[in-house]
Amino acid sequence: MHPQSSSQPMGQPPSTSGAILNTAPKSAKTTHKRVLDMSLPGPDHGNPDHAHMLANKWMNATKLAEMVKTQGLVYKKGKFSAIEEQQLRTAIDAFKAGRGLTDDQLQDIIFQKNEKGKDNAFWSEITSALALRPIIAVYHHVRRAFHPKKQQGKWMPEEDAVLKQAVADLGQQWEKVSEIVGRMSSDCRDRYRNHIANREVRVTGVWTKEEEEELTAIVTEMTIQQGKDFDNDVFWGKVSDRMGNRRGRQQCRIKWTDSLSKTVKNEGQKPRWSAQDAYILVHKVDSMNVRDDTEIDWKTLPDSDWNLWSAHSLQRRWLTMKRGIKGYEDMTHQEIMDILRVKKAHLPPASAARKRKVTSAANIDEPVDPEPGDAGPSGTQEGASDGQDRDADGSTDDSDA
Repeated sequence: MHPQSSSQPMGQPPSTSGAILNTAPKSAKTTHKRVLDMSLPGPDHGNPDHAHMLANKWMNATKLAEMVKTQGLVYKKGKFSAIEEQQLRTAIDAFKAGRGLTDDQLQDIIFQKNEKGKDNAFWSEITSALALRPIIAVYHHVRRAFHPKKQQGKWMPEEDAVLKQAVADLGQQWEKVSEIVGRMSSDCRDRYRNHIANREVRVTGVWTKEEEEELTAIVTEMTIQQGKDFDNDVFWGKVSDRMGNRRGRQQCRIKWTDSLSKTVKNEGQKPRWSAQDAYILVHKVDSMNVRDDTEIDWKTLPDSDWNLWSAHSLQRRWLTMKRGIKGYEDMTHQEIMDILRVKKAHLPPASAARKRKVTSAANIDEPVDPEPGDAGPSGTQEGASDGQDRDADGSTDDSDA
């Protein structure tokens, strides 16, 4: 483990790019550990009263956002990290063993058909094993993870036909649709949203210049002109509607975050990833002192002087660097970080940095008040960006809250 780990709390906000560029880099020897080192300390559970509330009180996104404003509640949402997954499995196994439950009895607890009959003791106990997760998020996550219809493979045309008819008959009552189709309710919802709805007008393939201009105008109008952040405050379903549903919500999100956003920030010029960008990214990730890169909230990495790249772009760049290390699959995050810290130990020469016409975009003011269904950066510790189809309200193709 590198020298910072003994004195620096785990799960820190990232350093600013300015601090990174002005700080002398540190080197460290590589170590050899397991892929996930569960002995490392995790983030603090925070206020004990709030921690108890999160593990015992069933609050929806609106109520959680209200608690952030009125009581300063801090909670975590987004994709569950690999370490959280392991903590949940351990907590569930302990509950099962402690009560002598069979696999079938455990399934009955997890999939209690009567919502009012939920085993609160079970859900509270396993939620308490995680830091800052609301019980309702753990409930939905575990029910998906243990669902018997999970990961059934590629959708077949016959299933699409059944799904389309089920929605025509029942509307978007996804639990009932799930029973007819034989797939998880979330799978039915996402398949319908992204591939079935408006299929007759849906366009695929390369975007035209006119489409790109239309998407840019729509996103700009819905965000910047209303004082919102055009990387994180976009309702992609509404954007798709504005485009006449010729492009789906997923298509619009990917096109914007992976291509158009950075060009707009860079005054119409498509920026190129530089050696300086790689240097900043490595040292930002290092400064967060996380146990595993699945704990990183990629949306927190950009700052006022380094904001051309979207959270999704930064995550993909990080994965590219990580996968460039031979044997990375068998290394812990700390081992990978040790290697990358050495590889990126020195700031690239000024001549290399000058090749970029623009190194940062003008700072975009973000809204002070959080959006509906989103507790906002001041009160929420977001989970790692997962590249999913996430709207500004927090909904995704695999929403955890």
